[in-house]
Amino acid sequence: MRIHIAFIFVGALMTALVLTVSGQHKTIRVDLSKEKDGRESGKFLSVVGNWSIVDDGGKKVLSVDGRQWLRGQPANGLAQKARAIYGSRHEEFIDNVKAFAYFPYAVAKDLGDFREGQLSMRFKLVAGQLDQCAGILFNLKPNGDYLAVRFNGKEDNVVLWTFVKGKRSFVKKGAENVPLQMNTWHTLQVSVHGTNLQAALDGKHLLDYTLAEAVVGKVGLWSKTDSVSYFDDFIMTY
Repeated sequence: MRIHIAFIFVGALMTALVLTVSGQHKTIRVDLSKEKDGRESGKFLSVVGNWSIVDDGGKKVLSVDGRQWLRGQPANGLAQKARAIYGSRHEEFIDNVKAFAYFPYAVAKDLGDFREGQLSMRFKLVAGQLDQCAGILFNLKPNGDYLAVRFNGKEDNVVLWTFVKGKRSFVKKGAENVPLQMNTWHTLQVSVHGTNLQAALDGKHLLDYTLAEAVVGKVGLWSKTDSVSYFDDFIMTY
C-alpha cells in the first residue's frame, strides 16, 4: 500500500515537500511549483553563488548563474540561512563558508541528514565558458566539509569529489565519458548503502566507490565557476 502525504508550509519562505511511503522506504521530492520567478528559493538555501528561481517552459526550476559570481563570495543572507540549516551550530559553518567559498552550492532546507539511500535530480546545462557543471552535494558537515558527485559538460564525465578544510580533492571518475547536449534535461543519481557509493547518469551506472566511512549530513546542489545550470526534481529516498 502506498501513502501520499503533501506538506505545505506557508510563510516568509514557501516550502513544499511531497512524501511517499512505500514499504520501509520513504521518498521526498522537493516541489518548486509554488516558488516565485526571479527570487531565491525557499527550499534550497543558497550558501555560495547566485541561485534563483526561473521559468523554464512554464515550469519553475532552480538556476545557478556563475557568470556574476566572484570566487570566495558567499551568498547574501548567509547568517540567516546558516541558522535555518544548523540552528545553534551555525557559527562554525558560517566561518568555514566565508573562508572557503570556492564552489557555488545550495542546501535543501527541509530535508534532514542523509545517511543512506538514494539522491537524484534533473539538470540542464545552459551555458558556461570555463565550466558547465551540475552536481549533487551530500554529507555536508557543520564545519563545511562535504562530498559531491557532479557532471561536467566540458569534460563529459561524472566525478566524485571531496571538499575537506577548504581543499577539493579528486576521488574517482566514472567508467566512461558521456557527452551530453546543452539545453536538454538529464538525470544524475547517487546511491549510498553503508560505505558503498554508486552513481548513474540517465539511468546508466557509471561509478562505484567504497567510502572511508558512512555518510551523515545535509544534502543539496553543487556547481562550479561560471556554469549556468538549471535543476529540478530533487528526490531523496531513504
